[in-house]
Amino acid sequence: MTQTQRGYVLADQEGQAVWFLGTLSIIKAKSEQTQQAYGLHVEIVPPGAEPPAHRHRHQDEALYVLEGEVSIRCGEQEWRGGAGTFVFLPQGVPHAFQVEGSTPLKILIITSPGGTLGFEHFVEEMGTPAETNILPAPSPPDMEKLQRLVTKYEIEFVELP
Repeated sequence: MTQTQRGYVLADQEGQAVWFLGTLSIIKAKSEQTQQAYGLHVEIVPPGAEPPAHRHRHQDEALYVLEGEVSIRCGEQEWRGGAGTFVFLPQGVPHAFQVEGSTPLKILIITSPGGTLGFEHFVEEMGTPAETNILPAPSPPDMEKLQRLVTKYEIEFVELP
């Protein structure tokens, strides 16, 4: 049996843990494990964090809030949600989010389709292996590396309307 023909189970803190742009990302499924259908990871984001607005040129992104509060913009739409909130962000549409409140945001992120340019590979390549399953100490990103990788993974930083 190949890897894609075998089921598996991972507990809450299990998976490949990566410190990624100030977050803790735990990769649960890579594209290679889903026959290139999708990648899936859980991301823990510190309070107040606001990643830059961006768009994925060839992937849809779905978020499911497990813990915390978040404000989300997708094109001209805006939403706010807490645990149990599902958000669909279509490919090509600029989007951004901000963690609200004083507790970290824990979200499940699914990007589809998968493939060699799957978002989980961007997380892996941009990040560093997490030494522990806690948020990393804040530090500025390596902007040269970030720009190179967003180009490689066909992600664009954009302004929201």
